[in-house]
Amino acid sequence: MSFFSSRKSRASRKRIAAGAAALLAAVSLTACSVDAGSSDGAAGAEPSADFRNVAAIQESGSVKIGVFSDKSPFGYVDANGEYAGYDIEYGNRLGQDLGVDVEYVPVEAASRVEFLDTNKVDIILANFTVTPERAEKVDYANPYMKVSLGAVTPDNAPIDSVEGLEGKNVIVVKGTTAEAYLEKNHPEIKLTKFEQYTEATNALLDGRGDAWVTDNTEALAWAAQTDGFSATIPTLGETDTIAGAVAKGNDDLREWLNNNLVELGKENFFHNAYEKTLKPVYGDAVSADDLVVEGGQL
Repeated sequence: MSFFSSRKSRASRKRIAAGAAALLAAVSLTACSVDAGSSDGAAGAEPSADFRNVAAIQESGSVKIGVFSDKSPFGYVDANGEYAGYDIEYGNRLGQDLGVDVEYVPVEAASRVEFLDTNKVDIILANFTVTPERAEKVDYANPYMKVSLGAVTPDNAPIDSVEGLEGKNVIVVKGTTAEAYLEKNHPEIKLTKFEQYTEATNALLDGRGDAWVTDNTEALAWAAQTDGFSATIPTLGETDTIAGAVAKGNDDLREWLNNNLVELGKENFFHNAYEKTLKPVYGDAVSADDLVVEGGQL
């Protein structure tokens, strides 16, 4: 299936193809964390010690997993009202391997830390990029994906460099690495912030912003499916990793997740999840090996 829909203009196709090529180059780098602050919730709050370990989860018969409900193709609610996407494939498998039902809890980017701190969820799988600041508040398992930032702009007013964003109205989602990176490294750029991804994309569609900065995997996917827009800045900042997270101090569950990642790697689980959820979007423009992390090891 082609990454470039027949609905896209030839110029748009070229921009996305260039973006995909740059993405491949970026994700081949050694992963490191964005050296920027995070506005995730619960900053300064004392984490709760009432988290559930593996035995408590199994005894209860269900695991609560925080995911996005509006970030296709990673975590979203489909036309049938069911959770779907790359993160959801992983969540479903965790439930299977724990021997329990999965209760998905929708979260916003800025609430991910708070939902762990207050034990509203046991695990966060909401496309959670690893940063040093977040690692002070939650405990990350080993990674299952690689990512950097990117930007989407309208085809009739393309911006192809971070310098071009100066003086423009740039859309970000609160609590994301995009927000943190731009605030620290490019304070000259004006940001318009939204709580949810659908709010951000609607603002871009309505002309209330000149660009949307987000994970480049999301930027490429959304642009490929949306007429009149392209991922004109395919890589921005450093290459990072995405991982599941648990409450600070929940070593039992974190270690279980890491051991489980090793077992999943033996069957190429995440490559299979990629084929099911991401390849229909990226087509042949992006290789699974450039995004997927198997066994929890880069």
